[in-house]
Amino acid sequence: MLLAYAQMRKLRTLRTGDLTEPLQLSRAQERELFRRLARGGLIARVRPGLFLVPPRLPLGGAWTPNEAEALNALMQDAKGRYQICGANTFNRYGFDDQIPNRVYAYNNRISGRRKIGAVDITLIKVADKRLGDTVEVEMADGEKAVYVSRVRSLVDAVYDWSRFNGIPRGYEWIRQELKTKRVSAAELVKCTLRYGDTGTIRRMGALLECEGVDAALLRKLERALKATSGLIPWIPNRPKRGTFNLRWGVVMNDQR
Repeated sequence: MLLAYAQMRKLRTLRTGDLTEPLQLSRAQERELFRRLARGGLIARVRPGLFLVPPRLPLGGAWTPNEAEALNALMQDAKGRYQICGANTFNRYGFDDQIPNRVYAYNNRISGRRKIGAVDITLIKVADKRLGDTVEVEMADGEKAVYVSRVRSLVDAVYDWSRFNGIPRGYEWIRQELKTKRVSAAELVKCTLRYGDTGTIRRMGALLECEGVDAALLRKLERALKATSGLIPWIPNRPKRGTFNLRWGVVMNDQR
């Protein structure tokens, strides 16, 4: 009854209260209907009082949304923006062959973990200015998901290294991407200046200098830094022992 009603009206989400009048249900009956269908895997609970409905009756009697459906429903309800990031994009762009068992998404509304159907989501709330440099990807069912770009994914590996285990492996990804010319040094510098912090700029500067990047691009990074006598480690979770790169204020504690 609920699924036929939603399908006839081409509805993808339903809220508590939506069915009482058209289906002539009491509040208690509507609540029980939502509970039973969600428990049976025919609809997916997005949050209390909001449910995601399949576009057509599911074959085999069970259904779960994909990551795009889940995130789009959640963010549309929160009136926010998101972009899938981290382990999901490392795999998507071929940096890492490990397939993540959850979806990581920067967004400007919600922080924490959610589960919508079978989709496990880790939501990382960031400022509006940290959202951007994205690509829109159309899924097999036509739903569109927002992913960070290839270049932004590399910058995030350095910027958010502790969350995504991005250093030192991110350095090798960047070297390889530059070598194969899938990304350019100019793109990396531009993205680093816009979305990185001081530590990201210093580490990216040291890396690009080692890779023999054009001096003009290095100066762009250098101009964004304030003078400091403090040193940060090249590999953040290792002892600060090694040679000093004073230009970037980095202790090269794991040189190749």
